[in-house]
Amino acid sequence: MSHKAGFVNIIGNPNVGKSTLMNAFVGERLSIITSKAQTTRHRILGIVNGDDFQVILSDTPGIIKPAYEMQESMMNFVKSAFEDADILIYMVEIGEKELKDDAFFNKIIHAKIPVLLLLNKIDTSNQEQLEEQVGFWTQKVPNAEIFPISALQDFNVKEVFARIIELLPLSPPFYPKDALTDKPERFFVNETIREKILINYSKEIPYAVEIVTEEFFEDEDIIRIRSLIMVERDTQKGIIIGHKGAALKKVGMEARADLEKFFGKQIHIELYVKVNKNWRSNANMLKRFGYNQ
Repeated sequence: MSHKAGFVNIIGNPNVGKSTLMNAFVGERLSIITSKAQTTRHRILGIVNGDDFQVILSDTPGIIKPAYEMQESMMNFVKSAFEDADILIYMVEIGEKELKDDAFFNKIIHAKIPVLLLLNKIDTSNQEQLEEQVGFWTQKVPNAEIFPISALQDFNVKEVFARIIELLPLSPPFYPKDALTDKPERFFVNETIREKILINYSKEIPYAVEIVTEEFFEDEDIIRIRSLIMVERDTQKGIIIGHKGAALKKVGMEARADLEKFFGKQIHIELYVKVNKNWRSNANMLKRFGYNQ
């Protein structure tokens, strides 16, 4: 057998560029990218296929100390990333000094699999700072290969991917060779809407929101979508809707534009807002939304 395949799992603190890196590898926007922390809530697989390889990339939530049940579930996605990885990518950014969880860090430095430490956002540093950071991480994670990169500027990304292919174990593909991800269409509708809320609203609002796509009907030329925006309080509902519905309409227009690019079809989207008090601490609701699995 000359075919290689394996799971390459990306971990790191919030907002270090994990989603940007995965999207750069896959060539599609599978993961939300915003400047706000805790953007990724689920473990999202992106699949890159070649004639003789299949790389299964896993973008995970940024590592945090959980404050409520939903964040506990998010960290369980990170724990599972250690269990099935063939290659571990530990992503840090210039100036960073530690992981926000000692237990996870201990797993990295004692990993029995290849570890690639990607020092991201080097476009924001100078040569002296870069050399200091490489030296720091060489001592901190001696079992890792270190690659300075800029995921946003696509610097050294191809070199990292080439190294991944070298390290992959011999294996038949785990997924069909035309697969791009393990997630259904509705997941990407939900994530696109949530991204627009992250961009357009501030403070606690984006973190109190969950999206449920209740209808997804695909015809030859158009996809008709009906999605529910779940919030925790009545005041949040009013803010999401905005004066005369203007804020909600803007979210819908921006989401529709991105979804038309993603699916390559005309999109008709209807958005509704509903209050579900304290859903982030409700085990049944979290299970419904794909957490606590």
